[in-house]
Amino acid sequence: MTPKERVEATLLGRPHDGVPFTVYESLLPRGESERRLRDDGLCVFVHPPAFRTVLRQVTEETVRFTGADGQPRLRHVVRTPAGNLTSVVRDLGYTHWTEEYPFKTAGDYEALEAMVQDRQYVPDYEAFTARQALWGEDGFSAASLDYSPLMTIIVRLMGVEQFSIQWAENRERVLRLYEALTEDVRKQYPVVADSPASVVGYCGNVSPQVVGVERFERYILPHYDELAEALHAKGKLLYVHLDADNWPLARGIASSKVDIIEAFTPSPTCDMTVAEARQVWPDKVLWVNFPSSVHLEGPEAVEAMTRRIIGEAAPAERFLMGITEDTPPDRWAANYAAILRACATDSETD
Repeated sequence: MTPKERVEATLLGRPHDGVPFTVYESLLPRGESERRLRDDGLCVFVHPPAFRTVLRQVTEETVRFTGADGQPRLRHVVRTPAGNLTSVVRDLGYTHWTEEYPFKTAGDYEALEAMVQDRQYVPDYEAFTARQALWGEDGFSAASLDYSPLMTIIVRLMGVEQFSIQWAENRERVLRLYEALTEDVRKQYPVVADSPASVVGYCGNVSPQVVGVERFERYILPHYDELAEALHAKGKLLYVHLDADNWPLARGIASSKVDIIEAFTPSPTCDMTVAEARQVWPDKVLWVNFPSSVHLEGPEAVEAMTRRIIGEAAPAERFLMGITEDTPPDRWAANYAAILRACATDSETD
């Protein structure tokens, strides 16, 4: 089977010839080592857009500048009929670190709602199919949405500190913004459901220490289920990027309509083993993120951990190994080869 065929078959519950190993496109440096890995079966996980965002009255501008510490930054300004919003992120190359969120005071709620209500979503299926065609049988493409409404407020608009203050002191106003975001994201559901993608990703990065079980089950899970219903009606699957401590959320996830737990990160990095995940989510596909802390221990430890994880997943029929987090620049080539070697060997044994 080709790498793409192996991933598709595993996700869809069809017969396949081994444990797929995937790496996010953005986490796979190009070159000879990368080419060898793809030749040996590694599959590139690609997230091309399935739609374009169209603004009507709102305008946006991003300016790159250098901070007092000499580090590059991006200032993003959103101009709405109800006021302007400004955010600043520090550009670290491999990621962005938010230093200033759009929300500053309660006076920003009107502008945030105006920004959200202005957006429309136009299918861009040609871009999706073109990106998949670029990778051919070496890549698997999934459409993806950003965060669900509550997570958008926490991660994109306010940050944890301001969200905590607003939730305690101004909850009714937070929930009005939540409702506006709910109506906004619902515009995206039919677009991705009708897209060429067989699998769609939505939300994730849920930290139970921040969100809590009650808020997760009341304000986040229903959005997963709503999108899942729209996707299932079109024969598509939903994955959620759940890469934190999952034990507190396990009950809700088990009862949800989510098909694939993507980026699941087992111990020693997070709080669940693959064996425990198999017990509590027997009907879910597990798409594992190899535990990042083990990358520092060298290829032999990486290969041994990979074999252990695959053993815990047995039978590994609905199981994929993946890389969804940064790997040290001097470790990725040897470690990815070790993971791929273990996946191939265990597949031959099975």
